[in-house]
Amino acid sequence: MIKKIVLGIGVLVVGLQFFRGAPPDVASDNPDDLIATSQISSEVSGLLRAACYDCHSNETRYPWYSYITPVSWFVFDHINHGREEVNFSEWAGLRKSKKVRILKDLTEEVGEGKMPLESYTIMHGDAQLSKEQRDLLVNWAESFSAEVMKE
Repeated sequence: MIKKIVLGIGVLVVGLQFFRGAPPDVASDNPDDLIATSQISSEVSGLLRAACYDCHSNETRYPWYSYITPVSWFVFDHINHGREEVNFSEWAGLRKSKKVRILKDLTEEVGEGKMPLESYTIMHGDAQLSKEQRDLLVNWAESFSAEVMKE
């Protein structure tokens, strides 16, 4: 009986691979990108790339497990939703008010430890932010928001 259950689960998992869905597009050339169009320190840009860019830019790095169904459904949906909220690859084309809102949200979400999501940092150790790194991003976002307001 256990062998039949295991075999059935195996057949189901293999069958699901034919219904993976398409991953969100990736682009390495993003001329409107936040980091490409702004004066940002290498430390802050490194943190943004490690902790934010996989879900909030067009520069997503897909790990091997993101191509296995049903995990792919979760990953692809999460990336699509993340890009809808904030896509740093489209920064230069955003209205000033949208940029300020994004930076305000970043200070709140990162400052309160809500971003990056725990479900992401479990598999991406480099995205786990220390208190000092969170403070650095929050301070940067607050000062950068003031710069954006002057534009």
